[in-house]
Amino acid sequence: MTSLATSARAARLAFAAPRAARPLRILFLASAHNSLSQRVFVALTDLGHEVSVEVVDSSAAIEAALARHTPDLIVCPMLKSIIPESVWSRHRCLVVHPGPVGDRGPSSLDWAIELEMAEWGVTVLEANGELDAGRVWASRTFRTREAGKSSLYRHEVRSAAVEAVVDAVTLVGAGGRPPDPPDHGDSSVVGRPRPMIRQANRAIDWSSDSTATVIRRIRAAEGHPGVRDRIGGTEFHLFGVHPEDTLRGVPGEILGQRHGAICRATVDGAVWISHLKCPGHFKLPAARALAVAGQELDVAELPTPLHAAPFAPPTFREIAYEERRGVGYLHFDFYNGAMSTDQCRRLLDAYRFARSRRTNVIVLMGGIDFFSNGIHLNVIEAADDPAAESWSNLQAIDDVVLDVIDTDSHLVVSALTGDAAAGGVPFALAADYVLAREDVVLNPYYGHMGGLYGSEYWTYLLPKRVGDWMTAMLTSAPFEPLGATRAAEIGLIDDAFGATSDQFRAGVRRRAEQLASSPARHAELIEKRRTRARDEERKPLAAHRADELARSRECFFGTDRSYHRARHGFVYKI
Repeated sequence: MTSLATSARAARLAFAAPRAARPLRILFLASAHNSLSQRVFVALTDLGHEVSVEVVDSSAAIEAALARHTPDLIVCPMLKSIIPESVWSRHRCLVVHPGPVGDRGPSSLDWAIELEMAEWGVTVLEANGELDAGRVWASRTFRTREAGKSSLYRHEVRSAAVEAVVDAVTLVGAGGRPPDPPDHGDSSVVGRPRPMIRQANRAIDWSSDSTATVIRRIRAAEGHPGVRDRIGGTEFHLFGVHPEDTLRGVPGEILGQRHGAICRATVDGAVWISHLKCPGHFKLPAARALAVAGQELDVAELPTPLHAAPFAPPTFREIAYEERRGVGYLHFDFYNGAMSTDQCRRLLDAYRFARSRRTNVIVLMGGIDFFSNGIHLNVIEAADDPAAESWSNLQAIDDVVLDVIDTDSHLVVSALTGDAAAGGVPFALAADYVLAREDVVLNPYYGHMGGLYGSEYWTYLLPKRVGDWMTAMLTSAPFEPLGATRAAEIGLIDDAFGATSDQFRAGVRRRAEQLASSPARHAELIEKRRTRARDEERKPLAAHRADELARSRECFFGTDRSYHRARHGFVYKI
């Protein structure tokens, strides 16, 4: 019998892009199979290459991984460990470096932000005995933008890396050779060796640093390691910075809070900080992290209007709503795509507000970096009763998805500018139309979290899109990450387009406005109600939810602790 994993690979290959002239056996060595690694994986497998992934954390682990494979080529999309000479001397190893040709060092993208570089790049080079000093097989440059390191990595770096790796692998497959290593004496080589940025270099002096400096420092450390600072005598690392346009106060003072974020005054303004991390702990919404550390905030909750332009005036907003030409756009930009119980409830209120408006189409815009990654594992881990919080969180996200499915007054569009995973995928599929930026990666799989069954009405939404067999492929085995183009080809989503976030969102607006003004819209709504009624007769949504939650409840409260162990390992990055 063919295994589900093998069948899943066959299903993907059935829709593959034109094959490489010489398919290669490629071994990925990665410190984490992250968004960049997954996107490069999709690109290479679409070309017909056979790619295996090994997550490694040491030279010994690299050697052990190699012993399990016989690759034609090793690719390291994101590797923090040093490749031992025993490996690079016997196998060609291509390393993806997030810097332009000639750039060297472990803080490349951090420096790009700290130095306010207008242009940066990605280089694919061959590993040798010197860090980032090998022959360059391919490179790409890109324009930077005002954003945190993680966001640049998920968009500009990832896109450039995919193109550069495909070029490099194609050159290897054709038997080509790269040029000599870059010469730093050559004026055309703009990259330079740079040291690691230490916390002393990142430090913020709240009594003298401008708002622009504070924002730049935190953005340059976004994702990892954050900026080390002290609040109320406790050491934290700062993440998730947002400018504030109106609040003012004593520099360093906490002026207020909003949905877990805190606002701190600078010498010439203020900034919002959404997340904090204690050494040895994990990231949490700032107010929650302070509470865990024994500090209760004695500042007011400062609300902001929901129905306002989402990006002006500058402040911290997780959820914002705007209207244009018969379309309501609901933005929800949750840090790392995780949605806590409170966030789900606020999103449900916002969605119900959108439903109440005299518009024809609602677009679920998500955030720039993520649409949704489902329930919030970090908040769950920090709860007094993680099982109970898991249960509440899953119920809360189910409520959001149910409201979207049951909407019969509007046509609903999900617009995935960023990635979606776990429960975030069926959440997106609850809409009538699902559109994604062409670089997006989807992971509609829960099992890696200790066998979690999941909910979000996936037993209704996935088969409705792709059928029972493909649903089993997507959910019953560790399915390979799915690129947006392939997702459109198998019917999981409706279309993939747009090389950049701006291009994609402009295209979404055009399509949504056309849909809102189309004479066929009324007929679509009538057919939508008929289809929903037929589906409800076949199996009520309440029954889907009850079945899913019964399986998930066993994961949360049963004797098997696999989910809890996996969640703990995930949030502590074990």
